[in-house]
Amino acid sequence: MSLQTIKKILKHEKLAPLKRLGQNFLIHEQTAERIVSLAGVTEEDTVVELGVGLGTLTGPLSRNVEKVIGIELDSGIIDWQQTDGNLAENVTLIHQDLLKADFHHLAKECGGRLKIVANLPYSISNPLLFKLLDNREVMGWAVLMLQKEVGQRLVASPGTKEYGILSVLLAGSARVTHLLDVGPGQFHPRPKVDSVVVKISFDPVPERAQALPPHDHSFLRKIVKSAFQQRRKTLLNALSASALLGFNKESVRTALLKANVEPTTRAEKLGIEEFVAISLALAGLRTKD
Repeated sequence: MSLQTIKKILKHEKLAPLKRLGQNFLIHEQTAERIVSLAGVTEEDTVVELGVGLGTLTGPLSRNVEKVIGIELDSGIIDWQQTDGNLAENVTLIHQDLLKADFHHLAKECGGRLKIVANLPYSISNPLLFKLLDNREVMGWAVLMLQKEVGQRLVASPGTKEYGILSVLLAGSARVTHLLDVGPGQFHPRPKVDSVVVKISFDPVPERAQALPPHDHSFLRKIVKSAFQQRRKTLLNALSASALLGFNKESVRTALLKANVEPTTRAEKLGIEEFVAISLALAGLRTKD
């Protein structure tokens, strides 16, 4: 779909891109085709598309999979798609906020783990990534268009400035693969940042994640969040000051030493393995209390 065609549709249907929804429509069909190809979909797949927009990704998806379930918040786009959008017969639209979507219900409807493709509004990238983590037991994979800076965080290594909460948590649940760089000129309206397409694979569970001892994911998340919220502080000070955890400094010191982590270490120096060890040590102290 050309930029001229998209502008014509938006004007005729009074569907100006909404700033509050962070809408930037992908306009290059070749890029959309490339994304679908790199996603590795098959003719037997049911794929959930988050944020259908004007259908630039929906079209090639529908030609390469058995079924597409599209979730879209913009009621104007839903109305246009259902009347003039020329949707393929294997596409079903759901008018819903994707952050409120029931992924467990969708997985049952799809008959297995979810396979997701999305050109996301950048403003909801982080909430959606955490939603994927919270629903990892029903996730197969997700191919996401993200702001390049966010994509870099997902694959960052310890000791780098990009390394953070999502870097750690995804390392314990999934494998992240860079697929494609996408420039601002491939969207309307043109964003002020570069974009990147990544694939987050939850199934099969990566060997690194499989090697981790059983642990409480929600408690681990609190620990990682507490550690990085004050990343300039030592782990001893950051964790003992956290309202999310409720441990005094001496308890934190005991747990860190038990996990073979120096109390003066900072969050960005640790991998998922060390954070899990800390969570188990702190959980042990919590059980004793």
